[in-house]
Amino acid sequence: MRYVQLRAFHHVAVCGGFSRAAEYLRLTQPAISDQVRKLEEEYDVLLFNRHKKQVAMTPSGEKLLEITRRLFDNEEQALELLSESRALRSGTLRIVADSAHHVLHILARFRETHPGVRVTFHSGNTDEVINRLYSYEADIGVLGDMPAARDFECVQLNSTPISAFVAACHPLAERRSLSFAELAKLPLVLREKGSRTRSKLEETASAAGYSLQPVIEAEGREAVREIVASGAGVGFVSAAEFGQDARLVRIDIEGGEAMTMDEALICLSDRKGGKLVQAFLDIARGFAAEA
Repeated sequence: MRYVQLRAFHHVAVCGGFSRAAEYLRLTQPAISDQVRKLEEEYDVLLFNRHKKQVAMTPSGEKLLEITRRLFDNEEQALELLSESRALRSGTLRIVADSAHHVLHILARFRETHPGVRVTFHSGNTDEVINRLYSYEADIGVLGDMPAARDFECVQLNSTPISAFVAACHPLAERRSLSFAELAKLPLVLREKGSRTRSKLEETASAAGYSLQPVIEAEGREAVREIVASGAGVGFVSAAEFGQDARLVRIDIEGGEAMTMDEALICLSDRKGGKLVQAFLDIARGFAAEA
């Protein structure tokens, strides 16, 4: 087994094809195909199912990818260590968040301090944030709860209650609060399963003896916001994420005082030593100390 063969396999897997991997590695497609073929032949294993121009990983390929993700992430960390100053001048920091709102001030300060660093930002619910971190597809995550797993480094950002919200033209817009009994009878717009906001809302309502059933289920916070703004129903969001939108009105939920979202900035413990990750976490801790 040679390094170049593992590298070829890894990039075919993460890039989604031989031609894309060849382009990324600046090699020819036949060279990439030959390296993967030799790896498969040497160990008598099929790593990709090939059909015309489409490739899909086999179960063996998926297991190997879990290992090569760690391998090449460790390689990247080694390169960061050997070129620390360059990483802080021209590296890339990958962030995945359930809401960008919580880190905009941190991101602004980070960009002021390290203007040469490229930042990529992806959205996702709590499950997606954690999965991207575990698969080394992101360096830092932002999510609405402190994870129970011990393999994360966490910085708590804020803690705010979950609220209902409706369109400004909605008949309920004048209400200051709503009970779970009332909510159970209203048309609700909920996020997809896997959303921590939805899970906490449903758990608290269930403990109070009520079941909240959505008439509309939407993927992503912005989709819920736009649907509710159209007057289609009642949505839910943490107070910190409500923001300023003249189209919407926030309403407290009676009996939901303990229903809070503890927004946290997290990274895998074995990634906290990376210079870019460390710099971002230090800025976040600075803001937390000032709060």
